[in-house]
Amino acid sequence: MAITERRLNRATLARQLLLDREALDVVSAVQRVVALQAQEPASPYLALWNRIAGFAPAKLDLAFREAHVVKAPLMRITLHAVTAEDRPAFHAAMLPTLRAPRLGDERFTSSGVTVEEADALVPQLLAFLAVPRTGPEVDAWLAEQVGRDAVAGVWWALRSYAPLRHSPTGGPWSFGPRNAYAAAGHVPAPEERDAGLAVLVRRYLEGFGPATLADVAGFCLVQKTRARKAVADLGDRLVRLEGPGGVELLDVPAGAVPREDVPAPARLMAMWDSVLLAYADRSRVVPPAYRKLVTRANGDVLPTLLVDGHVAGVWRPVEGGIEATAFHQLAEEAWAQLEAEAGALLELLADRDPAVYRRYARWWASLPAGEVRVLPG
Repeated sequence: MAITERRLNRATLARQLLLDREALDVVSAVQRVVALQAQEPASPYLALWNRIAGFAPAKLDLAFREAHVVKAPLMRITLHAVTAEDRPAFHAAMLPTLRAPRLGDERFTSSGVTVEEADALVPQLLAFLAVPRTGPEVDAWLAEQVGRDAVAGVWWALRSYAPLRHSPTGGPWSFGPRNAYAAAGHVPAPEERDAGLAVLVRRYLEGFGPATLADVAGFCLVQKTRARKAVADLGDRLVRLEGPGGVELLDVPAGAVPREDVPAPARLMAMWDSVLLAYADRSRVVPPAYRKLVTRANGDVLPTLLVDGHVAGVWRPVEGGIEATAFHQLAEEAWAQLEAEAGALLELLADRDPAVYRRYARWWASLPAGEVRVLPG
């Protein structure tokens, strides 16, 4: 019997800790959900607040500071927060995707530095970043190596594909507007790349499965041929299931696939939450009619209302509470759940950044008419 769309939705919610907040430490929670989108410094915090019972932001501060959770360019060439344990395999898996587009881009090629020279710089850069360094410190060091005029293009490439992590610089969400960097490991050997991708595929399915090969390739941003080889390398460590319309789904053995009738509580999701970006067919969580409303033309993914496991609108802080805009009529029970979530979220934001995501306010001007409520704290 094929797994239905609704059961796939519940599988995602269960594996992403969105059916029930669980009493986990932050490192265990990040390990469970695989990776947290981290372009916006606040987003890993709000993502874990949605998933951990009694979430304490200071615990994530500490995990970043002690590098038990690390922030680096990984899947889809975007910043993710992952465990220090997962980072080496994930980076090895992603290195072809992280490296080739940067070294072939005019921003690098116009520097006059060759690919071979850039690669040769990496071990020296890692030695320099054995202690965290600020962006200006890296610029000054690179200027000594390649000349002042080449710094911008070379550093743009190196900071994407070298094994680095962002080092906390303070601020309400550990990372401020001025980045600092530290070495995070060694340069993966060619044979580590395929092995790393097999690890990443298995971890992806643990956190987001069951899923198609296209989902796997899209989440990672790797060629389908590489994803297919990783699946073959995993062999009987994966199972194959039938999805809606007879599509083949990949999964780990004994992966959770709850019943269709399992209730899904309302949530106020972070910007770029991974569940909104984890699938080639995002209708598992994002209704097709709403996809362009919450994922804007430049790639910004707005903070969303999740009702019965699906995106139902967006939210933002305003004076007096959390402004929730629903794209369709919601039951009063859903509004009551959202109000309770808003109260808890406002408590979290009060000590950190009450106007979180405020620089994205321009997107609200183009939203369609919907029911708007300010949910008080």
